[in-house]
Amino acid sequence: MEEVLATLGLNEKAVQVYLASLKLGPSPVRAIALEAGTNRGTTYDLLKELIAEGLVSYFHKEKRQYFIAEDPQKLTALVARRRQKLDDTAEALDAVIPQLKSLHNNATAKPVTAYFEGAVGVKGVLQDVIATTAASATKAYAVYSSATIRPALYSVYPHYTEDRIAAGVSVRVIALGAGGEMRGLDERKWLTKDESAPTYTLIYPGKIAMVTVAADGTPRAVVITDRNLAETEQLIFDKLWKRL
Repeated sequence: MEEVLATLGLNEKAVQVYLASLKLGPSPVRAIALEAGTNRGTTYDLLKELIAEGLVSYFHKEKRQYFIAEDPQKLTALVARRRQKLDDTAEALDAVIPQLKSLHNNATAKPVTAYFEGAVGVKGVLQDVIATTAASATKAYAVYSSATIRPALYSVYPHYTEDRIAAGVSVRVIALGAGGEMRGLDERKWLTKDESAPTYTLIYPGKIAMVTVAADGTPRAVVITDRNLAETEQLIFDKLWKRL
């Protein structure tokens, strides 16, 4: 019984007060509180709530107030009211959904920056590059590859290239520093083979990831999620790519 009554929106103490009222018949607050195991003040407040729901009524006799549970059949009326309230809420919700979506769109339009440190964190960033790009229409991303940082990436994710190719993701690379090889679904050009850079930058759909290595050798990454920033960086990359 308790479980069924709880599904009607009655809390545990309200259920106990209601059942006590059913069991005792016309009774003062003190007797109901004793039977329900609740204090007098709480019992009185709960009885008022049950009266508002049409489940309990009261009367006065010899200057004392007595409470009595209504016929349990009235619980069906409570269900009907709950159902109507849900229907009304659904209609109201339909009216405000466009406004809520507008708020959500504005929130997601704000740039989000996340910081990752260590092998696990940076590997997670590289996995996100593959997953996000594979789910995009172009299935392609761009990289400013640093000869200085490249070994750290291979260390945290040795099979990155194989997983990228398996996902059907292609990449264009502008390399800074010597080295680098073609492995499949990739193109490579060199900005310089004499100088490297302290940052490895990946530009992929809606995001920019920048990977560096701390003085103690710990890899670190910052990911900026913002479509406008990503598109701007992609535009600069494309212009530079054409000139090389």
